[in-house]
Amino acid sequence: MNKAFFVFIVLALIGIAAWLIAPTAFLAAYLAAWWFCCGLMMGGLANVWVHNLTGGRWGEAIRAPLLDLSRNMWLLALLFLPLLLGMHELYAWSLQAAAGPQRWAGELPVQNAQFKSLWLTPWFFAVRSLCYLAVWTLLAHLSQRPALQRSARFSAAALILYGVTVGLAAMDWIMSLMPLWYSSVFGLLAGTGQMLAGMALAVVLATRMRPVPPVIVFRDLGNFLMMYVMTWAYLAFTQFLIIWSENLPHEIIWYVVRMQGGWLFVAWLLALFHFFVPLLILLFRNAKEAPVLLGWLATGLLVFHLLDVWWMILPSLNVGWVQWLWTAPLASIVFGVLAWMLVKRSGWAQAIHEGDASHG
Repeated sequence: MNKAFFVFIVLALIGIAAWLIAPTAFLAAYLAAWWFCCGLMMGGLANVWVHNLTGGRWGEAIRAPLLDLSRNMWLLALLFLPLLLGMHELYAWSLQAAAGPQRWAGELPVQNAQFKSLWLTPWFFAVRSLCYLAVWTLLAHLSQRPALQRSARFSAAALILYGVTVGLAAMDWIMSLMPLWYSSVFGLLAGTGQMLAGMALAVVLATRMRPVPPVIVFRDLGNFLMMYVMTWAYLAFTQFLIIWSENLPHEIIWYVVRMQGGWLFVAWLLALFHFFVPLLILLFRNAKEAPVLLGWLATGLLVFHLLDVWWMILPSLNVGWVQWLWTAPLASIVFGVLAWMLVKRSGWAQAIHEGDASHG
């Protein structure tokens, strides 16, 4: 643990240096890594709430580690503060806030420009961000209380509140990187991606449990993974199809920048390994009932979900590939080391370690 903490401090210092050298690129990479970790934590917790509403043996196998990890939401909320401090480096619209609706003159109708000008005001943006973080931290805290851990009413309310806030947060933190672009399905797509990541993490953790859960549990978890993969692909393709067919300048620009450079290759990788290959494997019952195979599949989905988060965030900024090639991995490694430290100190991870030792 001390060694990991030392490594984290070193990486954090390197991250601060990267912030000074390439502020826009590093903050964008930091936002991507932060959003990915938030998806693991809140997406996993949302799957616990789904289990409280539906029941089933699958949820009993994953609820303990997911609830334990969600205790750290307060820390993740604190780690969002650098993004607020670096708002002017990340969000171009914040530099022109004093101009009011004139920022969008000639680009939007007067009423739309007035609303967007009010919505994209730095102080209002910061207040909304703190509200999202406070809601998620409160939900994670309340989910730990014995009286609410299995409450169907609380879980239903929590899912509604989470669905609303994650959609607004995605609109504020990701969509506003290109302030003239808009999509009515983007918030739902981002939320689905988080729940997919949370379930993939749950599958990976389930394969590490001792004793290993029954085969029927992995079959259910595999069915959930397949459902999330299909839903994510459906929403992503629907958004692309509608925007591309309408061919409106304010909408299509989001895809235009993602078809330049190497981002088109990334899009094909996502289509292949975030949808087609996982779906093809998960269609087979034997694959879903094989813990080792399902664990590797879930690990691959986590890797390509991180790539999907990069694809959603990084191309929106006018930064060259050279900066992305070192800032994106660096930010992800910093958060990865922190996540590993949190996992290692959790009670359920120690129980797994003791079980492995006794089994050996």
